[in-house]
Amino acid sequence: MSGSIGDILQRNGVGSSDDVVEQLIHVMSAGRNVEQQIALQQRPPSLGMPSMALRSRPEPAFYPLQGGFRDHFVTTPEPKYRCESCRLVLCNPRQTECGHRFCETCITDLLSQPNPVCPADHELLFEDKIFRDVCCNREIMALKVCCRSEKNGCKEQMGLQRVMDHLEVCPYFEVPCPLGKCKEKMMRKDMSEHLSRKCKHREITCEFCNHKMALTELQKHKEAVCPAFPVACPNHCSFPSILRSELSTHQNDCPKAQVTCSFIRYGCSYKALNQEMREHESSFASEHLRMMAVRNTTLEAKVEDIKSELMERYKVLPSLSSRLAEVETQYEEMREKNRQLEQKIASIQMLMSTHSEKLLEVEMELRELRPLRALREDVEALRGSVESMRTMVSSLDSGRVGSSSGPALGSFEQRLTRHDDMLSVHDIRLAEMDLKLQVLETASFNGTLIWKIRDFKRRKQEAVAAKTLSLYSQPFYTGYFGYKMCARVYLNGDGMGKGTHLSLFFVVMRGEYDPLLPWPFKQKVTLMLMDQGPAKKHLGDAFKPDPNSSSFRRPTGEMNIASGCPLFVAQTVLENGTYIKEDTIYIKVTVDTSDLPDP
Repeated sequence: MSGSIGDILQRNGVGSSDDVVEQLIHVMSAGRNVEQQIALQQRPPSLGMPSMALRSRPEPAFYPLQGGFRDHFVTTPEPKYRCESCRLVLCNPRQTECGHRFCETCITDLLSQPNPVCPADHELLFEDKIFRDVCCNREIMALKVCCRSEKNGCKEQMGLQRVMDHLEVCPYFEVPCPLGKCKEKMMRKDMSEHLSRKCKHREITCEFCNHKMALTELQKHKEAVCPAFPVACPNHCSFPSILRSELSTHQNDCPKAQVTCSFIRYGCSYKALNQEMREHESSFASEHLRMMAVRNTTLEAKVEDIKSELMERYKVLPSLSSRLAEVETQYEEMREKNRQLEQKIASIQMLMSTHSEKLLEVEMELRELRPLRALREDVEALRGSVESMRTMVSSLDSGRVGSSSGPALGSFEQRLTRHDDMLSVHDIRLAEMDLKLQVLETASFNGTLIWKIRDFKRRKQEAVAAKTLSLYSQPFYTGYFGYKMCARVYLNGDGMGKGTHLSLFFVVMRGEYDPLLPWPFKQKVTLMLMDQGPAKKHLGDAFKPDPNSSSFRRPTGEMNIASGCPLFVAQTVLENGTYIKEDTIYIKVTVDTSDLPDP
């Protein structure tokens, strides 16, 4: 509770000083109640006994922080009202299974010990067998006690439960000064005298300017700030005192003020008291006029010099203007040449980049095609051998070979079977190499995937019917030796977007060069649905991978768990826009490779 007496007077609408004191005492009591309520909210519940929280306590100042009541009881309380631990009068009593009573804080301390026992009979204590003794608490609250301000002279007696009600009005109870800066405490009955006479922070009015302030600031106000405070002339003139606000004006007219001649700018350096300066100005008038004339002549000469200099410069201006125009023309020509050179350099760089990519693609294709060609040659040779074998078997079957050819026929049949098996293995390898070649032909190695999904309507119906819930794109890479990735789409949505949205996800796959790459995967990923209309209002979303997610760690299987946008685009937006044309949609996935280190 802070502020001056005037502030409190203005807030409460009180006119007289007695009313001010009465209102201050009321505000002070209210502030004390608020502080007590805050303390009650901040006081922690009993440790180890959540069922015994202080729900029934109306005022925290009424209860001791530890143990029982220490009040002065009019009559000595019976032993049954005393705690078995602290031997004080029970505070918020709790009764154990063995029939003994303890203060709430005392039983909490006992229960916090390992294997707690009752100090009266050494029986084991169990928290769920301890209960609140309401009847005993009611009897204790009815016991007569003396006022807690008894040492200050209060003779009142009341029931224990009425102590706080009495202290709110007790004239002997010590309360703090309601003025914030004052730290003194006094009995409530002395508050009026303190606020009106003793408090160093009480509000007071300056007798010179009628400005209100705290008493502690009055002397400083008079000595340095008060505009109506009388001060002495610093020149010690005949004026006894001058108001501080008029001191600057007085300095101009003070007869004893040290001043400089007003013709100092013309060369007069005379200094004297104010009262002597008038005589100097009248007696040296002709000298001052001479100084002004000399100064005027000097200024006229300077003006003529400046005029001649300006004329000389004015003559040079036309040539400078023409030269400046030539320089500007040359500058524009250089800028245009520089722009053309930059365009040529950029086109050359793009051409070199394209040639480098094509060269790498050709090298990769050659690496893949060499074993494929050799495999095809082996297959053709095997097929020729098989055909020759079959011809020989046919001739043997027709009887062109003698009757002794039975064992030879069996060996030919075994060789034919072995060649058929080898031919089947080579056919499988050839199919795998063809598939791998097709993937390499459609894969990109710059971190960008353009995925064309045909037969959108049929595939969407299959997703609705739960036949084919999702589709995987062909793999794409951040480089020839970079991360291997793909996209996964749920045409009828997945998770929270099922039935209402198209869900699009990004998948990190296991690649051949994973041991050389940094993990987890940290590159920015942009997912986009391409608008096939003229407006080109592509729908996209981007995200930075979470390094703690298993979706972006080094794959241990063929691919990681997909990560992306379950609510990528609403079905209504997809169907009503220009994103589907000729029953086809295009999805673009871009991975930022700008900060990707070389493996």
